[in-house]
Amino acid sequence: MKVVVFNKPFDVLSQFREDEKHLTVSSFIKDPELRIAGRLDLDSEGLMFLTDHGGLNQFITHPDNKKYKTYLAQVDGDVTEEAIEKLQKGVELADGMTLPAKARKVDQPEWLWERNPPVRYRANIPTTWIELQICEGRNRQVRRMTAAVGFPTLRLIRTQIGSIDLVKLGLQPGEQLEIEPLLYPDFKDVPADKPYEGRSFAKKSNNKPHFSRAKDKAREERGEKPFKGKKKAGGGTTRIWQTDDADKPRRKTNGTTRPNTKAPRGRSRNGR
Repeated sequence: MKVVVFNKPFDVLSQFREDEKHLTVSSFIKDPELRIAGRLDLDSEGLMFLTDHGGLNQFITHPDNKKYKTYLAQVDGDVTEEAIEKLQKGVELADGMTLPAKARKVDQPEWLWERNPPVRYRANIPTTWIELQICEGRNRQVRRMTAAVGFPTLRLIRTQIGSIDLVKLGLQPGEQLEIEPLLYPDFKDVPADKPYEGRSFAKKSNNKPHFSRAKDKAREERGEKPFKGKKKAGGGTTRIWQTDDADKPRRKTNGTTRPNTKAPRGRSRNGR
């Protein structure tokens, strides 16, 4: 398994497909075997994984695996303790309640690089830095959470995924580094990489019993013999008119259905 850590700059799309208006990851990563595991929005910066392992993305982003992702957010206004407590308990968003987050107010870090273009400056409105840890991966979740408690995010940097710390690795925007997965506990429980299986394969390989076998089982439970229809002369599926009368299904009625006295089509009752 190959894992590459990348510091995504601001205004770069998390995709390999070329774009006319913005730079993409393909401007920095040239390895055709790598795929993005855990995207960042165009206006977000920081830590991204790229890997040749097919299941790593779901493993990192699924909340059951409790892989906390750490974000540094510069928010608009002087954040209150009440807002921090709301983030810690979970916030009601349009797509449901978030899981409790680890949130705290922090000072602007000394290691932080300059953003180009910089965040707008307004002398009469202060800004605050928040460190936020979540284990979910909803669309623009951190930005929606801070806005829901009254402090919109102005700048967002992902600094850590699990134990992989962008600051400790010392990567500047646009830089990348291949790491050894065996040195990090985050990758020890990653499921084995499986080749892609199409929908047709999945249908053939499911464990659901065929409807005919299910009917035979029901017959056995009632003490009846399994149905054995006569085989078609040239092979293939047995049709209902090829079975014995005793094996033909009986129509369930409430006792008021009249017997069928109509003559077959194309022939009168006297045979002429």
